[in-house]
Amino acid sequence: MAEGTIIKAVSGFYYVYSGGELIECKARGAFRHSGETPLVGDRVEFEKGTVTRLLPRSNSFIRPAVANIDTMVFIACAAKPVTDPFLIDRVSVIAAKADCDLIVVLNKCDLAPADTLFEIYSHSGFPTVLTSAETGAGIEELRTLLRGRICAFTGNSGAGKSSIINRLIPDAHIETADISDKLGRGKHTTRHVEFYPMDSESFIADTPGFASFEVSMIADITCEELPELFSDFGPYLGGCRFNDCRHLSEPDCAVTEAVSSGKLQKTRHDSYVRLYDIVKNRKPWD
Repeated sequence: MAEGTIIKAVSGFYYVYSGGELIECKARGAFRHSGETPLVGDRVEFEKGTVTRLLPRSNSFIRPAVANIDTMVFIACAAKPVTDPFLIDRVSVIAAKADCDLIVVLNKCDLAPADTLFEIYSHSGFPTVLTSAETGAGIEELRTLLRGRICAFTGNSGAGKSSIINRLIPDAHIETADISDKLGRGKHTTRHVEFYPMDSESFIADTPGFASFEVSMIADITCEELPELFSDFGPYLGGCRFNDCRHLSEPDCAVTEAVSSGKLQKTRHDSYVRLYDIVKNRKPWD
């Protein structure tokens, strides 16, 4: 029985990298009955073109549909399509839940400087890089941050995920497309998830962009643990008057006081309030 890593999944076929070779496989029928779905990034056992067993995962994500990722890289921009900080914040929570790092990349800095987004996320403690896939600005700084990591690139369509990967890995030749003037967002040029090797120890997964939020993405997050998933809240948790403080509008809340004093970014707390409301009102069948 051979072992390998799924680096691409297209139309029911899984492409397993093993021993320097890429083997096209199908998943055994038993996966359908067990409810298991192989994901890009999975370590697997296979034989005769069939994936027979999934090896234990360190983590997995619904969107992007990947496994065994140690770093999520959110590609955002202040140019068209302008990124809503809530998109970044919800991914930061999903990443934290999976014990996964988050890097924020602010692309298209040649078109719009993204000063506000840079202030929010660098102040909040996330590695934040200004880049331009067009000019190459910031690409080497990003390359240094990604070295030795297994990453998944995500972000809203048109922000430049594929273009940045093409800069980092010229042999990738990933298809890109222009932004729609009518819709203000990019076309979904990435139609499947695939790993690309930046070097022998660094892999990047290009993933389809997203524009909607699914409650299932935070299905296993509770109201009680949500504050701990906002890493920048950490120094203030436990400093509130009430032990069961929700950090919304309670008196003598250390978190909201830190927001008022500028120690915490207001947009981060705004996103926390939105996510808290979603988690609190989530129905069991959502």
